[in-house]
Amino acid sequence: MGKMRSPGDAEGLTTFTDVVYLSDKTDVPTEIHRLFRHKRVSCRRLPLDKYDEIRTRPNLVGTVLVDAEGTDISQDRRLSRILEALERDNIGIILLTQRIRRPVRSFSLVSSESSFSMPSTVDTIPLDDLWARIRINLADRKNQHSGIATKPPASLSLSEKLWRNHPADQPQTEGAFVDSLKEQLRLAGLVQRDFLPAHLPNSEGVRWAAMFLPAEWVSGDIYDIARIDEQHVGFYVADAVGHSMPAALLTIFIKQALQMRQTIDNSYRIFAPAEVIKNLNQRMTGQKLSGYQFATCCYGLLNLKTRQLTFARAGHPYPILLRQGQPPQQLEARGSLLGVFDNAEFVQQSIQLEAGDRLLLYSDGVESLIGRLHDKEGFQYTAEFRALSEGSINEIVDRLTEMATDREIKPAEIDDLTIVGLQLT
Repeated sequence: MGKMRSPGDAEGLTTFTDVVYLSDKTDVPTEIHRLFRHKRVSCRRLPLDKYDEIRTRPNLVGTVLVDAEGTDISQDRRLSRILEALERDNIGIILLTQRIRRPVRSFSLVSSESSFSMPSTVDTIPLDDLWARIRINLADRKNQHSGIATKPPASLSLSEKLWRNHPADQPQTEGAFVDSLKEQLRLAGLVQRDFLPAHLPNSEGVRWAAMFLPAEWVSGDIYDIARIDEQHVGFYVADAVGHSMPAALLTIFIKQALQMRQTIDNSYRIFAPAEVIKNLNQRMTGQKLSGYQFATCCYGLLNLKTRQLTFARAGHPYPILLRQGQPPQQLEARGSLLGVFDNAEFVQQSIQLEAGDRLLLYSDGVESLIGRLHDKEGFQYTAEFRALSEGSINEIVDRLTEMATDREIKPAEIDDLTIVGLQLT
């Protein structure tokens, strides 16, 4: 997309710039500068009072990142005028309100000690999510369409209308509404579990194990392990960005949209993993989901006869291979988030498994139990994970489940946890 410019570059706009960093600060935060350099996007810093340069040359700007840290957005009239002006010009804006000093889970970028807060969410966002929003804005500016549409809000539900039309009864009505909502969420969680495999396809050559722990009543994770024919098993873990009901609804769509094989008359064709991921991505972008609905996924195809594993991933944590007498190994394959670009390409990899090998697929909520990506050392496994990595797949998944349920975490760190594991016997 271009060459990264100096973070302190505050010159005028003369050539196309992917990201204009609009702030009165003298420097771009190190984490964001590192993100732009890693993704090879061009960036220019402009002071807030120079925002008119963006409006006079909108064709030279991909998106605008407004740093409002330390600013009361509701009271800052200057900032409000700037945001309104840029929105009128249909320029994509990403507004950051503050930096949070705590470690961030980020599996595709170098880890950071800071995350960023946006006004649309009470939670902080990791660099992966920030990059996803930037990519959407760039796609919209450069290609004039990104395959994603934000639909107008739906009309009020009957319950909401009743609540608004009878303000005198609000305490009683609100209590009934909350109780009803809790019960609906509980039932929705049961329905979601019905989409999970009822039985694992264990055989003489392969043993399977799985763990599914939602952060709330419903989960933004989903998995499946399915026998495609006598010789092949397809399996995956998918993780919708976020959790609770919006993410859970997207997982049901993923479950129905992900196709492992195609039936033609009396025969069938098994899709290669990269084809499975690509088809799923095209169905997601073609659906034009409301808002910013993304997902990650890792799909594997195991040949039971040859013991060859072929896999592809879309923004998902790398699978981990555990082989007796060897350190854990991440299996890498390139692939971006699902639901962003309809023409995204996904690369598949193959590996020959051996008797005794164990393999783990997991959602990013599990990553802190397994290891962490460091700036210089790369991905480092925890001592606890290394200690149990010689066990059977059932022992490993059971122990990770215990670790997940026993650990003490803050409410903001709660996330959906899903693991799918296999072992060649």
